[in-house]
Amino acid sequence: MQKLNDLSRSLTALEPDGTLIAVIEMSLSSWLVAGIVPGVERQPLKKLAFDESTLLKLLHRWREEAEKAGRRIERIAVAFEAGRDGFWLARWLKARGIEAYVIHASSVAVSREHRRAKTDRLDTELLKRSFLGWLRGERDHCKMVAIPTMKDEDAKRPNREHDSLIGERSRIVNRMKAVLVRLGIRGFNPKLKRASTRLDGLRTPEGEPIPPNALAELRRDMERRRLVNNQIRQIEEERLERIDQAPCDGPHVMVRLLARVMGVGIETADMLVHEVLSRRLIDLKLPMPPH
Repeated sequence: MQKLNDLSRSLTALEPDGTLIAVIEMSLSSWLVAGIVPGVERQPLKKLAFDESTLLKLLHRWREEAEKAGRRIERIAVAFEAGRDGFWLARWLKARGIEAYVIHASSVAVSREHRRAKTDRLDTELLKRSFLGWLRGERDHCKMVAIPTMKDEDAKRPNREHDSLIGERSRIVNRMKAVLVRLGIRGFNPKLKRASTRLDGLRTPEGEPIPPNALAELRRDMERRRLVNNQIRQIEEERLERIDQAPCDGPHVMVRLLARVMGVGIETADMLVHEVLSRRLIDLKLPMPPH
């Protein structure tokens, strides 16, 4: 039976004298890197520019310091919280022989007894304690996020863009309705096909036509809505085309099965497969089901 992946603790024994440990506190413009270097009493803290090559050089320099102190480093483990930067750095480090882990931000335990100071330096200390406990195999320190492949991440983009466009379309319609309501015009549906041709005939309760600036704004919003509708339709057509071209591909099989058996529709089935089911399989380190 395939062993499940426990992301709440490390299943690899920790050898403190042979393991270099580092955590990264990321911000928009810089990285603050804190380390635990075997044989070195001080625990180094270094602020770096947003540069992965510089980070790798720093890790190698700390390894050299440990070796000068008589410690042979067999393992370098790096962790940082999941955030805006996503998973690219973890994949980049793994490709260069560095163990990289992404910490689920909400899983790090913090004291709630009193108001907690918040600085990058203190955050790195908290991350170090949590990561060290996780490496020791102790539970309840933190939980790691499964690192998806580039292909897995890219497969989620159409669903996320589709959701974003649906929201944008709703905002455009609501904005148009708000403009009309301010003028006292109700009961007009800006989503109708011939809505743009009917704008000139609309009248306010005073019998006046829509003022020119408001009319221009409404026409621009209708044009935006048409563009968004076309983009939504394009994403949906491309999804169906991908499924038709590779019907036996693992995720496509699950999408078709969910849509047929549960009757949830292709859009919802595709979201469930790529956003929920595939993430669960990655967490458990199980392969996608074969066709």
